[in-house]
Amino acid sequence: MKVIILAGGGGTRLFPLSRTNYPKQFLKIDGRQSLLAETVKRFLPLTKASDLVIVTNEQYIHHVRAELKVAGAPGAHILLEPEGRNTAPAIALAAGFCRDELQAEPGEVLFVTPSDHIIEKEELFRAAVRRSAEMASDNKIITFGIRPDKPETGYGYIQAGAKTGAGYIVESFKEKPDMATAKSYVAAGNYYWNSGMFALTIGCLTQELETHQPEIAQITAQPYQEIIKQFKAMPNISFDYAVAEKSTKVATIPLDVNWNDIGCWDAMYEVLDKDDEANAILGDCVTIDCKNTLMLGQSRLIAGIGLDDLLVVESDDVILVAKKGESQKVKQLVGELKAQGRREADDHTTMYRPWGSYTILSEGPGYKMKKIVVTPGQQLSLQLHYHRSEHWIVIGGTARVTIGDKVEMVHENQSVFVPASTKHRLENPGRLPLEIIEVQNGKYLEEDDIVRFDDIYGRA
Repeated sequence: MKVIILAGGGGTRLFPLSRTNYPKQFLKIDGRQSLLAETVKRFLPLTKASDLVIVTNEQYIHHVRAELKVAGAPGAHILLEPEGRNTAPAIALAAGFCRDELQAEPGEVLFVTPSDHIIEKEELFRAAVRRSAEMASDNKIITFGIRPDKPETGYGYIQAGAKTGAGYIVESFKEKPDMATAKSYVAAGNYYWNSGMFALTIGCLTQELETHQPEIAQITAQPYQEIIKQFKAMPNISFDYAVAEKSTKVATIPLDVNWNDIGCWDAMYEVLDKDDEANAILGDCVTIDCKNTLMLGQSRLIAGIGLDDLLVVESDDVILVAKKGESQKVKQLVGELKAQGRREADDHTTMYRPWGSYTILSEGPGYKMKKIVVTPGQQLSLQLHYHRSEHWIVIGGTARVTIGDKVEMVHENQSVFVPASTKHRLENPGRLPLEIIEVQNGKYLEEDDIVRFDDIYGRA
């Protein structure tokens, strides 16, 4: 069995913690490891790291590599989508990779899962995965249906029919319902939340694509490198719409585990521990006469008085306040921020790079101040800027600095000046993180004022 983990989405419903350039699969919820790392670890008792295939995009590759290392699975395969085209093309790409690069046979089972769900009772989950692989081997598409414990309008539903093996034949898939419809589904007893997880063989996927999505099938019938070249020509469509809702081979296995896809802040509230007043509190927060409220602080004290049924989420550059039950509109909010050209829609003040990270501390007309962290053994590209000079002050670790033809070591409490239009490079030759304060001066301070001459990460 090969496990296909879809980690390319740029979800925005958990804004301001999740942003386009740092989506929720990389978030750490309530002291856990990231959702992606938790997903990877969930499957390691079932299969080798070399049988894990992570589908993501180039923008996230360094995050994915870091999380695989944390999860103890650096040997997992990483596939880069040339362009985001939804889950059907992503799954087809992974199947082509398994077929051609991993020499998988048509009868090999693919278990497809999102990377950003919380699942407890993991032994029960793994037992269900084993059953799904057995059923999928009989040329079926197996999905997991989560037994609902309440009416929920944020999930799609699966209508189960007659019994088949360890599961049920799927009668239909239902879109996210209104509350009245959701209540009727729960009352009927044969409706399950659609988890977005599937098990099927490579051969079955090939047959179903040929039947229902010939455009995708034609591209994925070619060698893997050709699939990569033609990937952008595939339709932008989810696997549910493309195959699952049209196929007559779909069955569902009911899954009785604690599951949450953390699709919005209301869902986040559900999974967090509560105090005696049903408040979910994370970070430096003080409450007086508050109840049924989520308060999540990251960089400052959050004080609440008399709050009831509210969601308060703070990052170092955004504070979100919403009524409980309204958090599905956060996506609409992010769309409005994008329309206004607001940086906050896409980026945190801390940005991650293959060499480490930088955090914007302050900025104004003609200046910008950053904290730069370079991980041991890493280096920035050899580069220059036409419109700004830079002043570097080392506050931790040791730097090897190239400025023009001069190379020198710079230690804590020492500084160097980099004139505009001068080639320069920053390296960390030590075993501790290198931390510097960078002060930029100039009339244009955007990130695209950079000319790279040499770069170990292939960006020159």
